Amino acid sequence: MVDLVEDAGFEAVEAADAIQALEILETRLDIRIVFSDIDMPCGMDGMKLAAAIQDRWPPIQIILTSGYLAPDKVRMPPRSVFFKALHRGEDRRDVATYGIVSA
Repeated sequence: MVDLVEDAGFEAVEAADAIQALEILETRLDIRIVFSDIDMPCGMDGMKLAAAIQDRWPPIQIILTSGYLAPDKVRMPPRSVFFKALHRGEDRRDVATYGIVSA
């Protein structure tokens, strides 16, 4: 995913987990979008990360993804978008029809 972001001309800043992501956001005022998997290590998942970001930095937009949850099973935070991650063998057209959900 980092390559995709950088190929589009943006700077990607990686975090190993949600705690590190919050630490980065405390020091970087230039971040406008956070892209996160819902399933994350170290106790704080992507949904909790999104809630923390919206509480502390409301202007930051959130993009969440999961290869395990269907879009209709995800309760999205306001002003966020969900992309269903593809598994091997899945067709990208499936994402176009049901994998993108905004709140």
